[in-house]
Order: sequence, then structure tokens, then C-alpha cells
Amino acid sequence: MKITILDASTYGEGVDLDVFKQFGETAIYETTSAELTKERIVDSDIVITNKVVIDKELMQSATKLKLICIGATGMNNIDLEAAKEYSISVKNVAGYSTHSVVQHTLSMVLYLISHSRYFDEYVKNDMWSKSDIFTHLGRNFYEIKGKSWGIIGLGAIGEQVALVASTLGANVHYFSTSGKNSNNNYRQVSLENLLKTSDIITIHAPLNEQTKNLLNSDTLAILKDDAVLINVGRGGIINEDDLAKAMDNSNIYVGLDVLENEPMKENHPLLAIKKPEHLYITPHIAWTSIEARKSLIESIVNNIETFLN
Repeated sequence: MKITILDASTYGEGVDLDVFKQFGETAIYETTSAELTKERIVDSDIVITNKVVIDKELMQSATKLKLICIGATGMNNIDLEAAKEYSISVKNVAGYSTHSVVQHTLSMVLYLISHSRYFDEYVKNDMWSKSDIFTHLGRNFYEIKGKSWGIIGLGAIGEQVALVASTLGANVHYFSTSGKNSNNNYRQVSLENLLKTSDIITIHAPLNEQTKNLLNSDTLAILKDDAVLINVGRGGIINEDDLAKAMDNSNIYVGLDVLENEPMKENHPLLAIKKPEHLYITPHIAWTSIEARKSLIESIVNNIETFLN
């Protein structure tokens, strides 16, 4: 049995990939380019990939391949029809990062509504030491209690965010992008209603035909003044060119952990906005707590054990 891990670097330090050696010879590659994928999987029985694409042509050449384990929930990097045609099992993982994503969502909201960047720089730029009073009131910030918190996508993660927001005293309502999620604990509203009335908006939806460019020049234009918009779902749900223009033409605050193309392209329009202090971007890390990554590896191990048994 040969196991090949194609993009080990995406699991980071602090996780044990040697655990896969119990199943047989294990080849571990930090990264794998499209040009190298074929030769690295050609004699593999099991392939573990996070984001490396495996298409029909690659499956045709990998005649020993029996199982593809995806180190993520999304399966769009695998040709599932071809896998079915060649009797290759495909297993993903789900639920491993819920608490990590919820925590990062809250941290982004707090960073923006509390103007953390401004106050931190005020102190570190030696401004506080020159002050005549003990405090500094250079930016107004508000409490979450009593504010309207809109959630786009009330799946497992969205529901946990709703629970946290409610605990903090927010009035939660949601828009179901699939139209299938219903939760009597919170009020379901239209997308237009949510965007018009929410002080805080957090996105926890997948990218599909219904959500692609869901937030664009038209829908972004109806956000409240000083609204905070957070996307920890998928890049592509917000049109980034339209978002850059909206941020220049309004007074909204935006936190992004995902972009349409990752890593971020050079000269991205969001890097040239007029008010950079209104924007907080992290490099797709919401899912990456050490606990979440360890749980992810455990889930892949379980998937292999289930397949072999």
C-alpha cells in the first residue's frame, strides 16, 4: 500500500503526518504543482490532497489509485464523475473546524468595531504618552448588545455564530442561500432586508451558482452606514472589484478571510482603497487552529481505516 500526501504544507506545524505510515509506504510532499501531480500519484493506492486538483486524465494514469482523501470539506478539486467511472472512492472531512471558524469570525468583528488597529497604533506611535488625559476618545465604537446581526448561510458554522451573537445580546436574523435551512430560533429574512437592516453581517455560505457574486455593486450599495461585513465563507461570494469601489464610496468596514483567488494577487484592487483602516484581511486562516488541524488529520485517518475495513 502506497500513500501519497501532495500538499503537506497546508496542514502546518504541530500535526503528525507520520501517522499515515501505519497504512504503508508514505510519500510526503510539502507542495505539488500541476506539472508534478501525475508522476507523484501514478503508483499510489491512496492520495491525500487538500487543494491539489486531480482530474480525469490524472485518474486514467494512476491505475492503482483506490482512494482519494480530501483534507477539507469542499470537493471541487476532484473530478467526482471520473472518480465514479474509475471506481475510486473519494472521502472529504466535515465539522473539524467549526469552533475555529466561529472564533475567527468573532475576532474579526471585534477588531473592526473596536477600531483595534487605530488604538494600537495610537499607543505605539507614542501619542498616548503625549496626552493630557488618561484615556483617548479618538474613535467611537459600539457594543454588540442590541445591534442587528445578519447571517448569510445558517449551516453548522452559521448556527454557532448565531448562538455566540445572541449570547452577546445581538438581534440575529438570517438569509438561507439554499432556501433549505430553517431555524425557529432566529428570524429568516430576504437578502435585501438583511443587508439593509444589519449592523453586522457575517457570511458562512458555500460558493455555488446561487452565491457567486451574491454581493455586488447593487447589493453592496444598500448596506447601512458603518456596517461591518465579514466573509469567512468562500471567496467569490463577494465581487471584489465592486467591493473596493463600495468601500471608497461609502463608510463600511470589511473583514475577509477568503478571496476569489488565493493567494491574493499582486496589485489587488482592495490594496489600493482610500481607507485601508476599514479593511481587515487574513490569509484563509479561520479554519487553522491547532485543534482543528489535528482533528482534520484524525478524520482523514478514520476515513482510510473505514475504507480499508
